[in-house]
Order: sequence, then C-alpha cells, then structure tokens
Amino acid sequence: MEKIMDPEVLMEGLLKELTKAVQAMSKAKSVEEKLEYSKIVYNLSKSLDVFFNIISDFVDMGDDLEEF
Repeated sequence: MEKIMDPEVLMEGLLKELTKAVQAMSKAKSVEEKLEYSKIVYNLSKSLDVFFNIISDFVDMGDDLEEF
C-alpha cells in the first residue's frame, strides 16, 4: 500500500496516462471523442501541476533554510 502513495510512483502513473490520452486524442475521429480526450488531458495535466507546485515549494523552502 505504501508504494501507491509514493509521489514518484504517482507522478509516473500520471505521466503514462497523460501520454496514452494524448496519443488516443490524436487518433480520435469525431469532435466528441477529441473533446472527451481533451478533458482527460486537461485533468491529468492539472494533477501533475499540483505535484510540480509541491516540489517547487519544497525547493524554495530548502533554499530559505540554507540562508540561516
């Protein structure tokens, strides 16, 4: 169960799903299909954004700690 909560595993999973969704979107024929995949891509991208912001905050926090 610990492996599921590992941020690196979560990010890798999100990136894999994002790649699959982009590939599927590029093969979609109808506008409805493309819209559906674009929503999936958007949501996965927003999820990754959360991780990147957290990492950025930790890096910034680490820089602040080094000043002391």
